[in-house]
Amino acid sequence: MKNICLNSSVKGLLSILFCFFVMGFVDVVSIATSYVQQDFALNDSLANLLPMMVFLWFAVCSLPVGFLMNKIGRKKTVMLSIAVTMTAMLVPLINYSFAMVLVAFALLGIGNTILQVSLNPLVMDVVRKDRITSMLTFGQFIKAISSTLGPVIVGGVAGVLGNWKLIFVVYAVVTVLSWLWLYCVNITEANTKNARTGINNIVNLMCNRYILMLFSMILLIVGFEIGLMTTLPKYLLEQYDIPIERGGLTCSLYFIARTIATFGGAIILAKVSSRKFLIISMLGAILSFGCFLFLESQWLIFTAVFFVGLFCANVFAVAFSAAIQSQPDKANDISAFMIMGVAGGALIPPIMGGIADVSSHFISLFVPLLILVYLLVASFKLNHSSIK
Repeated sequence: MKNICLNSSVKGLLSILFCFFVMGFVDVVSIATSYVQQDFALNDSLANLLPMMVFLWFAVCSLPVGFLMNKIGRKKTVMLSIAVTMTAMLVPLINYSFAMVLVAFALLGIGNTILQVSLNPLVMDVVRKDRITSMLTFGQFIKAISSTLGPVIVGGVAGVLGNWKLIFVVYAVVTVLSWLWLYCVNITEANTKNARTGINNIVNLMCNRYILMLFSMILLIVGFEIGLMTTLPKYLLEQYDIPIERGGLTCSLYFIARTIATFGGAIILAKVSSRKFLIISMLGAILSFGCFLFLESQWLIFTAVFFVGLFCANVFAVAFSAAIQSQPDKANDISAFMIMGVAGGALIPPIMGGIADVSSHFISLFVPLLILVYLLVASFKLNHSSIK
């Protein structure tokens, strides 16, 4: 019987990890924004509203999803998210217009919000407590693989088939497979269906200074990555006349670094203090970003982008894990609140776009630099007791 339970747990974990791959589909919005901007002749301010259509929903939907998850369970909520994501992939294939792109991006944001709120706590149902940080980091490794492949697939189908939108066909098929796999496995969930959730619980979390700091870390690291990935192809075009297709591949370089770092982080964080790990990472990220801004050699710039991705890869997993482990009995509520921070992807790009319109993309890149400085300061304040 013990072997049967173990086998069931492993199958459940594998199906959950595959859902992390679907979670990475949201990052295609960065490179897709550049193509949509070209297709519809949008200025930077308007183009940078496209990521807002995705990430705004993390602010709007996260708390209601937390309430829903307490009623129907984590697995069913994850399956709902995958169904919404699949619908988002079909919209631009049916009708490619600016209005329908906005609809598709909105559905992608809603689906990804539901997925991130419910999937991370579901991990807690299949792994030991002392391995939660490590396994969440490994989930981010799977997500990073998906994010890395996105610009490569877009560039490939645009160059070979002449239609970048065919990436949505690939994503739709993978999304269906993910739903079917999760449906077929049995996962024993923690008893949260009758948990009492309300506005007072969320208000209490917002009044918790430590939780609020961790929330700000998630909000800013997501805004940092989406803002950087959205601006990078246009910055390289402006500064070095590098075509968007090639500049978009630089985003893949960033995500390759994230993939490597999240895999390494899953191993290191099982043994090393998350606080010390994050402090070193942020120091490296600031140094690398400074090189990216002020070096003139293209190859050195690409190398700097790689190292920025390497050092920033594990911020989300560390902050999220620290939050849910600080109060495990409120994991669903904390997860919903933390995932609201992903709305940073809607906040930072418009700010950078507005700066770019009145100055240049180079000046707008000082926004993510300031974010890294803040994350370094916050990393010194992580509690040793709440992270493994």
